[in-house]
Amino acid sequence: MNETLTPTETSAAPQPAFSVLFLCMGNICRSPTAHGVFRHMVKEAGLDAIVHISSAGTHNYHPGKPPDHRSQQTAAQRGYDLSDLRARQITHADFIEHDLLLAMDWDNLALAERVCPPSMQHKLRRLTQFCREHDVSVVPDPYYGGEKGFTQVLDLIEDACTGLLDYVQRHLHHKIRLQESEGDRQ
Repeated sequence: MNETLTPTETSAAPQPAFSVLFLCMGNICRSPTAHGVFRHMVKEAGLDAIVHISSAGTHNYHPGKPPDHRSQQTAAQRGYDLSDLRARQITHADFIEHDLLLAMDWDNLALAERVCPPSMQHKLRRLTQFCREHDVSVVPDPYYGGEKGFTQVLDLIEDACTGLLDYVQRHLHHKIRLQESEGDRQ
């Protein structure tokens, strides 16, 4: 990972109500799969206008490349389209712009923690912390394995993204209630 991350320009677009970044090593297998799955779930929940989703890698191995064809094929079999996603490396701005940065494993979490500003460390977690059905600590890297590995990754990601969607919905509900109570006081 590039130890000297530089801030990137941010757009003038309005800030989303909640923003999630999925993080793996090269941003071609696990994190784009999570990106596509969660994007699909968020859209089905009608939250796509207020929840921003992105993905990145801790390493700059595949800049601008699409997700691995095996990830795309496995995801497409379950109705997820990853074809528009492109690999990129995490930037300093990601720590500021996202509410949650979810690593796929301990190694990538440690790499992100090493370059994350201390005031943003609370945003870093593992995606599997949101799993409901699977009792696992990481989403394993399927890159050097066979087709079964990509299916296992998708199973874990679907489970975790279901729990994550529930978490985000509760967060948004709480945020709306706070805004309403503040409005009542004015």
